[in-house]
Formats: sequence, C-alpha cells, structure tokens
Amino acid sequence: MNATTCKNDRPPSGTQEWAASNVNIQDGCEHDCRYCYAKTMAIRFKRMTAESWKKTKIRPHNLAKGFSRRTGRIMFPTAHDITESNIDACLLVLKKMLAVGNDLLIVSKPRPVCAERLCGELANYKDQILLRYSIGSVNDEVLGFWEPGAPAYRDRLESLKHAYKQGFETSVSCEPMLDGAIDDVITDVRPYVTDSIWLGKANRLRQIIPFNCPGDAAALRRAEELIAIQSDDRIRVLYQRYRKDSLIKWKDSIKQVIGLHRPDKAGLDV
Repeated sequence: MNATTCKNDRPPSGTQEWAASNVNIQDGCEHDCRYCYAKTMAIRFKRMTAESWKKTKIRPHNLAKGFSRRTGRIMFPTAHDITESNIDACLLVLKKMLAVGNDLLIVSKPRPVCAERLCGELANYKDQILLRYSIGSVNDEVLGFWEPGAPAYRDRLESLKHAYKQGFETSVSCEPMLDGAIDDVITDVRPYVTDSIWLGKANRLRQIIPFNCPGDAAALRRAEELIAIQSDDRIRVLYQRYRKDSLIKWKDSIKQVIGLHRPDKAGLDV
C-alpha cells in the first residue's frame, strides 16, 4: 500500500494516520457525539447548526458517482457513522469502491444489525477490508453522555465478536478514551481483535465543546475532568503499561506526549 505525503510536511493526524483518503455520503450524524470534530467544522463554517447536525441528509451525488481504484487505503466514513437509517446507501457505495479493487478501512460505532449486514453483504471482499469499531469505554453512562445517539457498549462488543467470527480482519479504536478505565475495554476486546487496538486522547475539547454543546455547563465540566484524566503524566503511565504489547497502537496525540516517531506520510496505520 502506497502512502501520500502530508500537507505542509506535518506528521499525519486524525484520519490521515489510518488512511490515504476518505469517503462520506451524508451531512450530519444521528449519534451526535459531543466531541465530534466534523460537527464542529460544520457549525464553524455555517453548513449546519448544533441542533441540525443530528437531522441527517444523504447526499444524492455521492451515491450516484462512480469510483476508480485509488492509491492507498480509503477510510469510510469519517464525518458520520453507519446506522440503520443509512446502511443501504453505505453498502451501495462500499460495494462500488470494493468492486474496482480498493482497500477499505470501515470505521463505525455499530449496532449488531448493521454489523451483521456489513459482514453478510461484503463477505466476498474480506481480503480488502479492515473493520475498526470505536469503543471508548465499557461504561454505558459515560458512552451515553459523550455519544448520546450511539449504541451501548454490549452492542459494540457483540458487533466486534460477530465480525471476528465471520473471518474479517478486526481492529478497535479507543480514540477518544472517554474515562480512566480503558484497560477494561482492552481486556474485553482483545480476544476478538486480529489487527490492532488504537489508544488516543480526546482532542481539542476546550475548543470543540462551545461549538457542539453551546451553553452546556455539564459538558464543559466533564470535558475538564477528561482532560485531567489524560494528563501527560497519566499518559506516560499508560504507555509504560502497554509499550511492549504488540496489539496496542498509539494515536498522534499520545505519540507527541511520549516522544514516539511520527510518520511523515498519510495512511500508514502505524
């Protein structure tokens, strides 16, 4: 897999750490995560509001377009999720990309019904797919606060188990880690992960929360609590605990704290 050089020679961050390019088909996301950077950008540039973000709209032109084979892995999606309301549209586009030979990183906070459809309808393309499911805590109260429209912990874990049993390459993203008990996630998911478990901090919360949750004092308070939990000293302790664990990978937010090598090309997934 070839990788692309990052703009301005800066180390890759965000989705660039995982993929050379990305595809989305929808404006807004019903999961309405409080920390969502895509939501912040949509509000900042007046494409949507904090309230309209969860009123999703599929883009017809994205469904109609054709795809050629791209250099490097494609991440789908990055600015919304795969849900029961858009699964048909997502599968349509996924199959188009796969049919011409693209390698895909499919990232989601899935409900089992969506996970089952993804695995069932994309079974013939297993060798082109890495499934990465996002799980930032085992605590449903924590998940429900930060990701109010997203599935519960057990739904995500069952979705991961299903993908693993169906023979897909599997990965978990714990970015952002949403509390101080990420070890519990790692312990639970480890038996069903074939590729990697990514750990990353909650980024830019002080900038994001005023856009995404205007006037929400509880969100501001909990953001400060999460920032404190992810202090540099605590991140260093976390790194020492898992630094020799071959399954654990570190997002750029942690690499900067620890002083780890930061790749200069996008899409290397390292």
